[in-house]
Parts: sequence; C-alpha cells; structure tokens
Amino acid sequence: MKITVAGEKKEYADNLTIAALIEAEDVETPQYVTVSVNEEFIDSDKFDSFTLKEGDEVEFLYFMGGGAR
Repeated sequence: MKITVAGEKKEYADNLTIAALIEAEDVETPQYVTVSVNEEFIDSDKFDSFTLKEGDEVEFLYFMGGGAR
C-alpha cells in the first residue's frame, strides 16, 4: 500500500500499524512522538492496534519545551 509519511510518498505492506511504522521509520525518541493520521491525532495507547490504510497521510510531531530567558 502507498501512504505519505512526513510529506513523502512511501510503499509499505498492508496491515501496517503505527507502532510498526515508527520502528520502520527509525523515529528518534518514539516515547515522545505524537502521531497524526489524516490530520487526526492518534492516542499513543492505540499505536499497536491502529492499522494504516492506502492513501493515509502520517505526520510525526515532537513537542519541545523551552521558554524565554
């Protein structure tokens, strides 16, 4: 199946879960990543069971802390 990951079209096997995609994409600090599929945020407790579909658009988002000095 074809999906878009971070703006790039890629080919993956059917029945790919978000957890498997995170591993395949070698995402840094996966425990801190937020994932959106088709602009909808997916709860991290669903990463193992959420199956991606043909044409899905996936984004990995990292929220950084910080502030003014």
